[in-house]
Amino acid sequence: MKIRGKMLLALAATLAGAGLVIPAMQPAYAASLTEVTSFGDNPGRMRMHVYVPDNRPARPATVVAMHGCGGSGPGFYSGSEFASLADRYGYIVIYPSATQQAGFGNCFDTWSDAAKRRGGGSDPVSIVSMVRYVQQQYGADPDRVYATGSSSGGMMTNHMLALYPDVFKAGAAFMGVPYNCFANAADYPPGSSQCTGGNMNRTPQQWGDAVRAAYPGYSGPRPRVQLWHGTADTLVPYSLLQETIEQWTNVFGLSQTPTSTDTPQANWNRRRYADANGTVQVEAYSVQGAGHSLPSGGMAAVAIAFFGLTGTNPTTSPTVSPSPTVSPSPTTSPSPTTSPTPPPTTPPPGSGACRVSVDLNAWNTGLTENITITNTGSAAVNGWSLGFTLPGGQNITSGWNASYSPSSGQVTARNVSYNGTIPANGSTTIGFQATHTGNTGRPSSFTLNGATCTLA
Repeated sequence: MKIRGKMLLALAATLAGAGLVIPAMQPAYAASLTEVTSFGDNPGRMRMHVYVPDNRPARPATVVAMHGCGGSGPGFYSGSEFASLADRYGYIVIYPSATQQAGFGNCFDTWSDAAKRRGGGSDPVSIVSMVRYVQQQYGADPDRVYATGSSSGGMMTNHMLALYPDVFKAGAAFMGVPYNCFANAADYPPGSSQCTGGNMNRTPQQWGDAVRAAYPGYSGPRPRVQLWHGTADTLVPYSLLQETIEQWTNVFGLSQTPTSTDTPQANWNRRRYADANGTVQVEAYSVQGAGHSLPSGGMAAVAIAFFGLTGTNPTTSPTVSPSPTVSPSPTTSPSPTTSPTPPPTTPPPGSGACRVSVDLNAWNTGLTENITITNTGSAAVNGWSLGFTLPGGQNITSGWNASYSPSSGQVTARNVSYNGTIPANGSTTIGFQATHTGNTGRPSSFTLNGATCTLA
């Protein structure tokens, strides 16, 4: 984004008064997403994008924000709120892009033997290299590094906290699974996975032992953990939230009984697990009625507050709620069956001013489909609906990053609160899980706000 000179001077004066300064030895950076092509050891063959806000402290914090399967770093940048919050709170965001193929395509490796060993290789080593790069390039604070992510990215969040507790201060996992839940690559796709098959049940001790074995002999502080899951999630079963709670409370030596429970927002049921000093080490949000659709509007802000990056400190008492200035409206419930009120739409782009690519993964009687919508026009699209026809026998059971209606036949996917704008030459990724009766084909055409899109 571009900031006029007077505004930049005013912001600088304000930040100086607040104790925030731009390092004098660094050039001024226009806040935009930038790809880094050489960032160090990269056994996972990953891509790295970084968002550096114009205004930041001399030693900014770092947040690693990770996409879901079939997504990308730029897609998660445009489809989540972490970058806009970085503008407000002055932290740097790393957006890794996975390239591993295990059923869905572009998933973070949480299944291989190499990925389960500290320093063993694959994606975890690549991600740590990205963190080290940001610390060297921008003077980022090594004591304030945080991980977050959605679905596959949420799984990798728990994974990184287990493998590198000395690197990460805290994490917020959306729709993840416990560390070491997947046996191998064959166990990853939902149609055949023991982990996400809905029957995974280990004892807290077993889960905790898995984390302790990830870094044998480590006795230092552990990263604090925030967990989010929708109660209607059928792709990554809601039951895995409890398994993940059991894992981390055992690691911290905490009781399975929460020290407090509340409902900070409509449909958000929160459990907090504090230690003897009152510090909340684990907190879990059950989002009533939500499918595989998190984070929804406002949730990223709560995660950033949990990290302690908003100027509030919600970690020292189990009864403290996140800052009310970042509270989401209860009208932004992420349930895929609820149609949110979109912002007023721009006039439909001309034919060919949008492009759609589809990544489909099918098994026995189910499938998942990730759809990337690219605005190839010269103006932003503000408020959108994507129309397409599902092949016969397919029926949507849950979705993410959009609301879908009806569940079969001629379907319309509408934006949710946090991805209503697709900038010129920008893109957003949505997706859904569906059942099928044998026809696993893709939709043959798409329209964006009524205009026909080209197929990639």
